[in-house]
This record gives sequence, C-alpha cells and structure tokens, in this order.
Amino acid sequence: MTRYVAFLRAINVGGHIVKMADLRQHFATAGFAGVETYIQSGNVIFEPESDDREAQERQIETHLENILGYPVAAFLRTFPELTAVIAHQPFPPAEFAAGASLYIAFLKAEPSAEIRDKVLAFTNEVDAFRVNGRELYWLGRKQQMQSTFSGVLLEKTIGGPATVRNITTVRKLVAKYDRD
Repeated sequence: MTRYVAFLRAINVGGHIVKMADLRQHFATAGFAGVETYIQSGNVIFEPESDDREAQERQIETHLENILGYPVAAFLRTFPELTAVIAHQPFPPAEFAAGASLYIAFLKAEPSAEIRDKVLAFTNEVDAFRVNGRELYWLGRKQQMQSTFSGVLLEKTIGGPATVRNITTVRKLVAKYDRD
C-alpha cells in the first residue's frame, strides 16, 4: 500500500491548536494505519484504506471538521511525488546566495493557465513564483514580513485552499519517513 503525507491547512495556526498525539488518534479512528506526525504544523504520514486520493482527502477533511469543529483542508502527496517536488529546481542556485527562502504551496489541482498567470504577476523584488504541477514554488528573497504576498492572497487568487511549507521541512520529512 502506498504511504501518503497529508499536509493539513489550519492546524496550529490562528488559534486552532491540535496536539500531535490527538491528531494521530484522529487519523487512527478514521481507519488509517501507520500514522505518524512530523512537527507541529499538520504533517501526517499514514497508510490509506485505498489509493483513491480524492476520496481519502474528503474523508480526512470531513472527519477532522466533525471532530475539531472547523474546516481543515488536506493535500495528499506520495513520497515519490515529494521526492520530485524537492528535486525540482524552479530558481537558479544564485538566487539563494543572499539567504533567500523557498516555500512550497501545495494545491488541490494544477492551476489553469489563467490562474497561474495571476499568481506569477505577484513577482517583484522580494517574491518570485513558479508553478510545477500541483505545487507553487515561492522564493522569498527577503524576510517574510517584507513580502506583500501571503497564503491568504494565494487562496483568494486561486479560488481555493492551499497550504504552505518551507522546503527545508519537506526535505527533512522525506529524509526521515520515506520508505518507498
């Protein structure tokens, strides 16, 4: 069975505090096996009941909303997909010489050309963007507080949910849990 990572939106931000032990239990009671969590930001490794990704996402979202009382978007990726995400180099290495940070926004689906163009139009001297499949790569050339872009603006622009992780978090998660 394929193992997935669920990147959850709205876990331990904005006053929505969930202990990782509780989150593991919520996944177990939903019928998932091999449940582990990585750091406090809503990253759950698990073995699903089936390989129907969309059904698994809906099951997780419904289950967590019923338990937590607020919507939680789930973005599922396999370890081979995550390996491809971290191997992709959307920006030249020279961009990172001055301490820039790279973030990955996980999306439900690959954005249309129109939506992709709207997101890319936010590129400026602080932020740069690239889209590859269901991931948006966001290069922050300066401190996050100097950016005019945000996850909220991203969701408004794409017309749906997204969740963002630092590339370092994704690399460490893959290094620690990838057994595929």
